[in-house]
Amino acid sequence: MTTADHLGLVPAPVRAEPGSGAPFVAREGIVITVDEALRPAARWWAGVVSAAHGIETVLAGSADPAAGAGGARWSRAAFRLAPAPAPGSAEQAGTGPAGPRTGGYRLRVSESEVDVEADDLPGAFAAAQTLRQLAGPDAFRRAPLRTDRSGLTLPAVEVSDSPRFAWRGMLLDVARHFMPVHDVLRLVELAAAHKLNVLQLHLTDDQGWRMQVLRYPLLTAVGGWRTETGVGTWRSDRTDGQPHGGWYTQDDLREIVAYARERGVVVVPEIDVPGHVEAAVAAYPELGTRKQPHTVRTTWGVSTEVLDPSDETLEFFRHVLDEVLDVFDSPWVALGGDEVPTTLWLENPAIVERAEALGLPDARHLHGWFVDRLCEHVIAAGRRPVVWDEAFTPTLPVETVVTAWRGISVGAAAIEAGHDVVMAPEQVVYLDHRAGEHPDEPTPVGFVRTVADVYAFDPLPGAVRTAHPGLDEAPGRLVGVQAQVWTEHLDSPRRVDFATFPRLAAFAEVAWSPEADRVPGSPASEAFLERLRTVHLPRLDAAGVEYRPLDGPLPWQARPGAPGFPRDLAAEMAAAGWDGAGGWHEGDSQDDVREAALSETPATPATPATPATPATPATPATPATPATPATPATPATPATDGLA
Repeated sequence: MTTADHLGLVPAPVRAEPGSGAPFVAREGIVITVDEALRPAARWWAGVVSAAHGIETVLAGSADPAAGAGGARWSRAAFRLAPAPAPGSAEQAGTGPAGPRTGGYRLRVSESEVDVEADDLPGAFAAAQTLRQLAGPDAFRRAPLRTDRSGLTLPAVEVSDSPRFAWRGMLLDVARHFMPVHDVLRLVELAAAHKLNVLQLHLTDDQGWRMQVLRYPLLTAVGGWRTETGVGTWRSDRTDGQPHGGWYTQDDLREIVAYARERGVVVVPEIDVPGHVEAAVAAYPELGTRKQPHTVRTTWGVSTEVLDPSDETLEFFRHVLDEVLDVFDSPWVALGGDEVPTTLWLENPAIVERAEALGLPDARHLHGWFVDRLCEHVIAAGRRPVVWDEAFTPTLPVETVVTAWRGISVGAAAIEAGHDVVMAPEQVVYLDHRAGEHPDEPTPVGFVRTVADVYAFDPLPGAVRTAHPGLDEAPGRLVGVQAQVWTEHLDSPRRVDFATFPRLAAFAEVAWSPEADRVPGSPASEAFLERLRTVHLPRLDAAGVEYRPLDGPLPWQARPGAPGFPRDLAAEMAAAGWDGAGGWHEGDSQDDVREAALSETPATPATPATPATPATPATPATPATPATPATPATPATPATDGLA
């Protein structure tokens, strides 16, 4: 057993060695001397120490008189910024896929002090999370369990650590099921606890629009709620008859951004276009291809309703993005681009004519053309767009980050084309997919992906490298990996917990720790599962996470009456390999029946009509044209690990 296994650190560090001497014990208080650049990380650690262990903490600069506070009875800790490496040195050049190493730290705990030397602020945040784990499960509670002033105890240890990937992401879908702000903040905290540093917030979809847009208040007043929700797979045709909705004010979102920044996490907003837009079209029917009265979608699946790729629609979404850029300080803005049925475009003579006028081969190519125009708008604002892999075309601006979800092969092709790529294949890291074959798995959809399966995730497997030789010399970069938490079937924070954990811990180790053979049954896999079971699950217990037990759901975690739609991974891999068989394909839309109904009675959508008295938005109905975003193009937080 390695020291990392003994300590139970998740994700495992690059190196951990037992220290000599007695443990570090702080009962009265801790004076933390800190270099100014690392103050946010030291402040966060001081806060969790005070809350969980009931001892005082004081932050001070090295020359600050407060550095002597507490006298001999107080313990000492330091957060120091490492000297910059010499220009041209191996340390300066780095060996990571994103260039110079960032996010690294060295940690030494002895009887007399805690000493952190960090390469940068992201490294200091990572060190702070390691310190929290070393303190035991009770460090994840919000108040001390005992009143005996037992204080904080840390084992003597030396850790040297740095991340494998610069982008260590988690997507949270708040469009399908709205999640209140406090629950989003809790997931930010849990992501940070696993050394993840990107939260992609999926804010818009067919079933709901969740971001307040001052210029277009109906996006939330009408598009922010639906009359009922599908239960289980859309194929069951079951609904719950219960209205569902909610949306975030711009200040709500600024709070989420600030809270995440204080934990080393960057929030990447996603506004999905030109598909997945029924909520937007319900609010403003002129945006749609049909130009008909519409309602927010109440079922799941891929809708054939897409945006009219007109100049007016482009201008509308440029205005939306201006407000997004003002609220979010992320270097990246996600634009969706996935699952865009082109059927209605091909059937519309005016849209076909527009494609011809633009010199496009046919109306299908308006998908890429539309996304490209919005990418250019984001780039002009000093940010970088992020798109799903369907939007990867030869004309996609090279500054755009491509997230490969249908498989890994398309990500390799995007690297060859010069793009930064995030691997997020549904075959492995879609955490809404079922975690086992247990008969009580709630709404069992997608592929079976156990904790061990997620732990075995290889972002560039040998078969893909063989098909794409020379990736290491390609102009693009594999910058990271991302796990997805889609919420069609996760209708509460408890269900999100169940689907996400503990598989997110396995994913986090892939994202952070050095490359290794992690196939199920390997020594690394078995050691991780033991570390998870004996040390890390108690941390999640203390943090109040209602994870899926390793041996299957608890009785109250089942969901009778909500049928799923299992998929056969072996069959799909045999048919399509890492190209993937998912996504939308012409002729297989689940909207075929609905389309037939609409063609007979075009003014009567299948879903209930929008109520005539939506909630009055709290913001002015017609504000002036938004000003140039006040936030800088480069975010204030350096937690992006050099990717921007």
